[in-house]
Amino acid sequence: MRIYITLVALATLVIGLTLFVFMTGDELDDNNAETGIQSMVLKNGMKVIVQENRRAPVLVTQVWYKVGGSYEHDGITGISHVLEHMMFKGTPDTPAGEFSEIIAAHGGRENAFTSKDYTAYFQRISNDHLALCLNLEADRMRNLLLGEDEFLKEIEVIKEERRLRTDDKPTSLTYERFNAVAFVNNPYRKPIIGWMEDLDTMKIDDLREWYQTWYAPNNATLVVVGDVRAEQVFSLAKEYFGPLKPAEIPQLKPRREVEQYGIKRVQVKVPARVPFLVMGYKVPVLNTSENKDDIYALELLSGLLDGGNSSRFSKNLVRGSQVATSVSAGYSIYALHDSLFTISAIPSNGISMEDMETAIINQIKAIQDELPTADELARVKAQVVASSVFEQDSSFYQAMKIGIMETVGLGWQTKDEYVDRVNAVTAEQVQHVARKYFNEDHLTVAELVPQSIDVQLSAGDSADPGETHAH
Repeated sequence: MRIYITLVALATLVIGLTLFVFMTGDELDDNNAETGIQSMVLKNGMKVIVQENRRAPVLVTQVWYKVGGSYEHDGITGISHVLEHMMFKGTPDTPAGEFSEIIAAHGGRENAFTSKDYTAYFQRISNDHLALCLNLEADRMRNLLLGEDEFLKEIEVIKEERRLRTDDKPTSLTYERFNAVAFVNNPYRKPIIGWMEDLDTMKIDDLREWYQTWYAPNNATLVVVGDVRAEQVFSLAKEYFGPLKPAEIPQLKPRREVEQYGIKRVQVKVPARVPFLVMGYKVPVLNTSENKDDIYALELLSGLLDGGNSSRFSKNLVRGSQVATSVSAGYSIYALHDSLFTISAIPSNGISMEDMETAIINQIKAIQDELPTADELARVKAQVVASSVFEQDSSFYQAMKIGIMETVGLGWQTKDEYVDRVNAVTAEQVQHVARKYFNEDHLTVAELVPQSIDVQLSAGDSADPGETHAH
């Protein structure tokens, strides 16, 4: 949604914010009157970003921490996700379980999620309860009670979560082993939920150290989107988060993946109803590439291959040759480290995995050999524009995009470049990235080889488990 402000109103706003910053000693950051986004940095280093949206008297608050699965080292995998669970176990002022009860009593909803590059906590509530949310979040940022009894109970909950979401789901287990084989020293080789062996040996002292290291105002971003005034958010953020002391945040070493020499392959043999294939090509992302055109061309290529019923995978492999019952492509341009362009597929009855893999590779070769058509590019670009418009209806999704961009170091302004950059991609650029990155020395292939099974698999077993594990 665009918010237009008259020159007089804009001048009044700027004067008011300048006076606010002068009085508090905090630093006003970039602002965008067209999108309604304003931001500032508190004296303790915490970033505060606000997007005003008057559509309804509600708001979304999100606190993002720059820590997730990719920050962990061997032996403590899953610790970021464990800490996410423990963040609901109370402080001296808010006993265990009361955080959620308080939000619910005021008509709100709350939860959290852990991903590879961040952990975030959020509330959706009416706009008259902003102070309540910020007070509660500030309290648990530095005052969390990490008792061993609660930890021992919660770690068993998380182990069971791992069993249900990964160990007992053939496709999820295949994805996990696929990532572990694809990468050698890139931190994305580790599962977000952690290896069971690490969960078995995790101690409360490990968790306390992780909390003290990463949960600090100078490693966090507060995002508020909804029917609020930015000045009010800044004032309340200073009141509740301002007194919190910053911490010395470790500086991560570069995590560049070592060179690959040829195709990597792995088989996963577990009880399953149907075979399943995952292919992944190593590719850069916005954070790691100097050539941003390549990144947006890869994004558009993903849409050409798997962007609805008119995409090449659906048209040629599912409905055309019928070698697969489903084929999907995935690529995230907003990761912190180099990532994977993934393709997952389930073969049709009577089709071998080898034949399906060959058919998929032939679809890629077709783009490498011949430019995509103008109609194909127009279709994907129209989808991008439509999706961008629909996103404006969700305050939560708007906040998510701001939080992700800011937390991975791209800056929230990057989100406004997306539509224009995708629309600027040419057919030649799509062909260029297909030739550059989609070759055997970048490829890893994982195959689920079904073993005998006595129980029915759920429908969700054919889906990528994703990158987050919610509380």
